[in-house]
Amino acid sequence: MLTLHVAEASPETAVLVDGGRIAAVGPYEELAAAHQDARLRRWPGLLLPGLLNPYGPELLEQTYHPDPREADTYGTEPVTGERARALFRADPARLGASARRGVQRLLAHGTVAVAGELRSRAAQDAVRRAGLAIGRRPEVLPGPPSLSPVPLVLLPRLTAGAPARFAVFDVPDTAALVRRGASACVATVLDGRLVYRAR
Repeated sequence: MLTLHVAEASPETAVLVDGGRIAAVGPYEELAAAHQDARLRRWPGLLLPGLLNPYGPELLEQTYHPDPREADTYGTEPVTGERARALFRADPARLGASARRGVQRLLAHGTVAVAGELRSRAAQDAVRRAGLAIGRRPEVLPGPPSLSPVPLVLLPRLTAGAPARFAVFDVPDTAALVRRGASACVATVLDGRLVYRAR
């Protein structure tokens, strides 16, 4: 089934998805007229190729992402440093569930690819099952590990025939995205599947 994605601030780059691949990229009016049977998904903001987060190992293997039921003990924010290492040493099984929750947080920040060598099977499985792509890690990392790294690393422009991976951010332009960061994400699509949608 064809799905046509369009965002209010970027109608010139609507994306027609067929299964797991991009069938076409172009102005919304043209694609809608040519594919009237396509399911339509309208989004606020800007549709972009999605982000590469270069901190895969740091965020998925060296950070503990608490279960919401653990909020009273660990809070709701990611746990890093020696405290995270102590949690993983005390219970190595925590790594798998933490990596899965970490992947969900990455998806909620418009991440469609991660970089860095993942050494644990748990993190590798979480990335593979979600459908995140593996990208090349920059030689110089931009700063401390973050779900919204500075600067943001946008992937190359969307093209027909490529895997349907992209994200939508509720901002009027890329300058606003830089100011607000990746938490402005309202939708993430991987291989044609809507894997994150803001409530």
